[in-house]
Amino acid sequence: MTDKTKIYNLITNDISISVIPSYEPADSNPAIGKFIFSYQVTIENLGQQKVKLLHRHWHIVDSIQIKREIKGEGVIGQQPELLPGDVFQYMSWCPLNSPIGKMFGSYTFLNLDQKLPFEVTIPAFVLVSDFKLN
Repeated sequence: MTDKTKIYNLITNDISISVIPSYEPADSNPAIGKFIFSYQVTIENLGQQKVKLLHRHWHIVDSIQIKREIKGEGVIGQQPELLPGDVFQYMSWCPLNSPIGKMFGSYTFLNLDQKLPFEVTIPAFVLVSDFKLN
């Protein structure tokens, strides 16, 4: 991590979600409005119950107000189960049409002990490229 690295963290219903976004200049092409960002997500079960991540729901907005919504099962093709104290980490990416944007959303988890679904908020995080006009 560099000094510019920002970690976004939020705890909802005993689940901690941390996100570290990063601009990917090698995969981007600002000349044609292609800005690629990666983000690392860390999910930690701070509760006393076993849980399973069922669904994701993302909102993606760029600085030219293009808005997208992404819904689906699990994350990166997985629906991880977390015992109390367990941590699950994954990397993903997002293309934008502008050098600045943001993402936010939620995960739906299932409490495996009580068989009850619950929502966990993903903290809003900013995507900012290193691209600068001179």
